[in-house]
Amino acid sequence: MNINLFDFNLPEELIAQKPSEKRDHSRLLAINKDNHTYEDKMFYDIIDYLRPGDVLVRNNTKVIPARLIGIKEITGAHCETLLLKQIKDDVWECLTKPAKSLKVGARINYGDGKLIGEVIEEKEEGLRNIKFHYEGIFLEVLDSLGKMPLPPYIKKQLCGNDRYQTVYAKYTGSAAAPTAGFHFTEELFEKIKAKGIEVVDVTLHIGLGTFRPVKVEDTDNHVMHSEEYEITKEACDALNKAKQEHRRIIAIGTTSVRTLESNIKEYGVFTPAKKDTNIFITPGYEFKAIDCLITNFHLPKSTLIMLVSAFMGREFTLEVYQHAVEKEYHFFSFGDSMFIYGK
Repeated sequence: MNINLFDFNLPEELIAQKPSEKRDHSRLLAINKDNHTYEDKMFYDIIDYLRPGDVLVRNNTKVIPARLIGIKEITGAHCETLLLKQIKDDVWECLTKPAKSLKVGARINYGDGKLIGEVIEEKEEGLRNIKFHYEGIFLEVLDSLGKMPLPPYIKKQLCGNDRYQTVYAKYTGSAAAPTAGFHFTEELFEKIKAKGIEVVDVTLHIGLGTFRPVKVEDTDNHVMHSEEYEITKEACDALNKAKQEHRRIIAIGTTSVRTLESNIKEYGVFTPAKKDTNIFITPGYEFKAIDCLITNFHLPKSTLIMLVSAFMGREFTLEVYQHAVEKEYHFFSFGDSMFIYGK
């Protein structure tokens, strides 16, 4: 499909620059994709749209302070490194800038020698495999030197890193947050569980797929970067039981969607697995795993708006987005939310 089919006009002032003061006080657009109707609500109203027996699936990945600013040894040139995925031990796949000067053997000094990066492999599109040298525990060193890898449209660094994490973040490994989960609070989850709604965790560590724009005109030519997911036997048992009993499976965020759809597409039923996925969901895709979706408002011409368009139809998606613009909803990571459901 032509990439311009997923374009829309977004005023810059609607791009949220900071999270709402209270997580569940963002706005919610509740959308019935079958009836093509929608209602303007607040996120805490979502409980009114959830039914006893529903299964909420959330991605419990935890963001690491993956953005490092360093100085290239010998030349003294400044460079930026974004950790994307751990390859083995102290070797990480990284997105670097400027990449041209970072050849194999180049060494980068972060934090007055507390952390040294050595380029051991060059890849395309600014990617490098870097081996890190340090003393102590790597994540502790990273916590002291790294910054949260906020998207480029966020102009200021956050005062506290906790607002770029979900309240249920558990397993470290992501270079970006599963932002649809930002709206949930512990108190809201307590109310959800009290209503008889099951909560299931999966893990997908978010990498370059989130940062990489679609640069081709034909979406068929876009290749998604692989990301690692894990789904446990306990999660699979709960999800398969829900399927058998025709209960709704509701994905919190597109990363949960990609985890579930990748798994069921490969195995036919939910099956414990820990592996990479590069699934790219566009209109025409037949959803087998999920029934409903909670997600934020996404970038024009992004893989994420393509996924949403696949779930509720491209033309209706653009109509909904136009409504959101007219009603001045906030967009992207710290923006407002949609709950997309059926009859």
